Amino acid sequence: MKEIESLWDEVRELSLGTSSTTIDHLPSPPSPLHFLRNYVSPNKPCIISNAITHWPALFLWPNVSYLSHSLCHSSVSLHLTPHGRADSLVPSTPTHDSLCFASANVQRVPFPRALDCVLNSQPGKFVAYLQQQNDCFRTEYSAALGSDCDAHIGWATEALGCLPEAVNLWIGNHFSETSFHKDHYENLYAVVSGKKHFLLLPPTDVHRLYIRNYPAAQYSYSEEDGEFKLEMEDPVRYVPWCSVNPYPSPEAKESEMAKFPLYFDGPKPFECTVNAGEVLYLPSMWFHHVRQSSDDEGCTIAINYCKFVTFSLFYNHFDSVSF
Repeated sequence: MKEIESLWDEVRELSLGTSSTTIDHLPSPPSPLHFLRNYVSPNKPCIISNAITHWPALFLWPNVSYLSHSLCHSSVSLHLTPHGRADSLVPSTPTHDSLCFASANVQRVPFPRALDCVLNSQPGKFVAYLQQQNDCFRTEYSAALGSDCDAHIGWATEALGCLPEAVNLWIGNHFSETSFHKDHYENLYAVVSGKKHFLLLPPTDVHRLYIRNYPAAQYSYSEEDGEFKLEMEDPVRYVPWCSVNPYPSPEAKESEMAKFPLYFDGPKPFECTVNAGEVLYLPSMWFHHVRQSSDDEGCTIAINYCKFVTFSLFYNHFDSVSF
């Protein structure tokens, strides 16, 4: 085991230039060339401060009355789960130990009602999260909120050589949690209110997350009786997903550590908190687990820019990047 641990440290040192569990924190936005050379090309995450301080969203969106008024005529996609863990592994039945990949119940509702659900979430009854993805900011929110933030982040767009393919808005609370997963695109994650707490693992640590195939399921929700039902997909569809829960309950901790020793006995994940007004650069294929803390109004709000061009195209733009 000592030889494996030494190899893990060497891989981190070689690929990331560090064996620590902290990531770079830049006090101001980098130049496009610096960002490309030092973070995009080596596939290395970082946090950037003072990148969105000019956004009106920073002082407007934490005011829930402003959001409700601005979006009073808008319908949005609301995700509901009984516990705040959508797209995660849960028991397929209450009395069965086998796991399935469960997706949230999604409802199209007026924004003021959706926000009320987020603010009044209660695990065991329901937890609501506005997390549609698929370019939801531009399709559901930008008509009312588009002038409050930038359509793209200029220095990143110049470094990557293209505009973002999708811009998403996230409005949730401290009950919501995102399980370990990776994305096949570059991601710039800007926190507007509250805080986001990330655990990060590089792509080279894929073996430590015990990715296995799980049958897909989706929650249905009855507003009449307030009950959730987990329905397995028919025909059966399998989803490859990370098996590791980095925060097991006290009663399950010993069992989880025994099942997944490569995670729990290996190097600690990179751990970072992204505060309001900061941007996290999350490179393609990095595994990430996310928790969040709410602001004084009870919300966590973020916007992310993603699905830039693939790595093979980055260098075609290198000569045009400003020095």
